[in-house]
Amino acid sequence: MIPQEPIPVKLICGILYSDDLLLEAAFRALSEKFSRIDYTSPVYPFTVTDYYVPEMGAPIWRLFCSFRDLINPGALAGIKIACNRIEEELALSGQRKVNLDPGYMDWDKMVLASAKYNAHKIYLDQGIYADLTLRYERGVYHPAPYAFPDFKSGQYNEAFLAIRAKYKGQVRKWLKQAE
Repeated sequence: MIPQEPIPVKLICGILYSDDLLLEAAFRALSEKFSRIDYTSPVYPFTVTDYYVPEMGAPIWRLFCSFRDLINPGALAGIKIACNRIEEELALSGQRKVNLDPGYMDWDKMVLASAKYNAHKIYLDQGIYADLTLRYERGVYHPAPYAFPDFKSGQYNEAFLAIRAKYKGQVRKWLKQAE
């Protein structure tokens, strides 16, 4: 079988932050780099771990956003590297106050980029791995067994379904244009 180009996917970003002004700066930088943000989730308190508190301070908040322009999933490693640079640019005295976790959503799953190796992660490029986080089936997102506890809780499902609805409309339009 001859390999085919993939259907484009919806770029998303999970954001942890402890400084509202730096969050706004992150939104500007992300929009300039990737395209206009077309969805922003509600803000959730991030309380599942204290891992980030020494660097970011407390309280820490989480939200998700998605971007207008669809991407080739093969671009994920480069996008993660770009997000790491944005984090560094926004750091205060070397301490991150904004943590950017880009990924993508397609019809069936949500994949996050990671710079950390683990047995279940697939190497992409530039020291970046793909981490299958959620699988979509029959109207519901199901967490992978190794997903972070906050993803396992289901608290973000409404936001992910809203992003998926945007993606479905976009990819249907893309498929029509590709005919």
